Amino acid sequence: MLGIIEIFTRRLVLILALGLNCTPAFATESQLDGRALGAIWVLPFAGMLLSIALMPLLLPVFWHRHYGKVSAFWALAFLLPATFLFGALSTGHELLHVLALEYIPFLILVGALYCVTGHIYIRGNLHGSPGLNTGILALGTGLASIMGTTGAAMLLIRPLIRANDDRRYNVHVIIFFIFLVANIGGSLTPLGDPPLFLGFLQGVSFSWTFGHLLAPMLLTSAILLAIFFALDFHLYRKEGRRRPDPTPDGKVSIEGARNLLLIPAILVVVLASGSFKLGEIHVLSLTLEVQNILRDLLLLLIAYVSFSTTPHGTRLANDFNFEPVIEVAKLFAAIFITIVPVIAMLKAGRDGALASVIALVTTPEGQPINSMYFWLTGGLSSFLDNAPTYLVFFNAAGGDAQQLMGPLASTLAAISAGAVFMGANSYIGNAPNFLVKSIAESRGISMPSFFGYMLWSGCLLLPIFALLTVIFFR
Repeated sequence: MLGIIEIFTRRLVLILALGLNCTPAFATESQLDGRALGAIWVLPFAGMLLSIALMPLLLPVFWHRHYGKVSAFWALAFLLPATFLFGALSTGHELLHVLALEYIPFLILVGALYCVTGHIYIRGNLHGSPGLNTGILALGTGLASIMGTTGAAMLLIRPLIRANDDRRYNVHVIIFFIFLVANIGGSLTPLGDPPLFLGFLQGVSFSWTFGHLLAPMLLTSAILLAIFFALDFHLYRKEGRRRPDPTPDGKVSIEGARNLLLIPAILVVVLASGSFKLGEIHVLSLTLEVQNILRDLLLLLIAYVSFSTTPHGTRLANDFNFEPVIEVAKLFAAIFITIVPVIAMLKAGRDGALASVIALVTTPEGQPINSMYFWLTGGLSSFLDNAPTYLVFFNAAGGDAQQLMGPLASTLAAISAGAVFMGANSYIGNAPNFLVKSIAESRGISMPSFFGYMLWSGCLLLPIFALLTVIFFR
């Protein structure tokens, strides 16, 4: 817990230090004119995303030791030239705005969900029949929108592996788990996947995603669960006599069960912050909404209660540590900073340096092409981080949450589904994918290579996404 507190403290100190150099006369709007920015300002953002996508594969040891320095390099690649060209006040305002209003709330939610779900441990042994495996996948798909894809994946992956450790064929179980629990299941609420929470911070209502993504999510999940059951049933019968079960039989029990009560508490807190307006506080150059301040404080309190009331033995059993949250903190600090000029250029529309992106997703008459939004958002989310990819296309579609929830609802649905669903296309499309792969390999399961996994996803997911395009995103 001290690690997270230290991170938040450092960020807050940085914000206050910058804020002291900003005059109250600044508005909270962007100080950068996207029409005056050239395409070269995309390079820090692109470099950061490519570093996340490629360096863990090409330079794993270097990346593990120095990812924070890589993040700082790309953040400074934007901040230093911007300070020189646009002035310290304008650049400081941009940094203050993005960190205080977007980055810190995002990190607090991720940290709270990670802390609470990481303190729940399912002990005991199940036996991996086709029916049980399909049931666990369906349960995890439903839980992913409540406790987040990372939370649901970390809660269920270990008992699922133990249930199938006497199966000769079990790789497919993990692959479908990544498809459903680590990605597609998280599409119904802002708690489910980081892109949707970023949309919530931009003004998308909490219930909007449920109403507009429920049908695509149910159809996709039903098809995948049906395919999985048929495949698992065939392989189960093909195995005949299975290997001796290496996991001793034991009564199934849940340790840290009190944390199950904290998950709906997080849900209520986030929902309330989007439902009530309690006024505003003007601090330095920022306008802070009271309900959002209370939300973040309550989420920190929930995380502290979870950590302080869960026995140390439960954390050990779950291999719990704060390194994943620290990694998210460092990587996303750079992502949020380097995306500032990209969003400014997208908001400039056809007058900006990214007019070619706008042209790909918009007709000459200015109407959005929903199928292109779905596939471009999804295609980039397959290999880059899906949260900033969502923000890019959210702003390409105008960036006005009220318009996107209203007349352009089908466009926002296409962007949201592309970001969440197609994160399943590769190991690096969504953070839980690689976590699940690593845990499975540490338990002796021979997972497919990077391209081997994409063969699975290409054969199984792309035809379903084509069907979704025809039905929902034309």
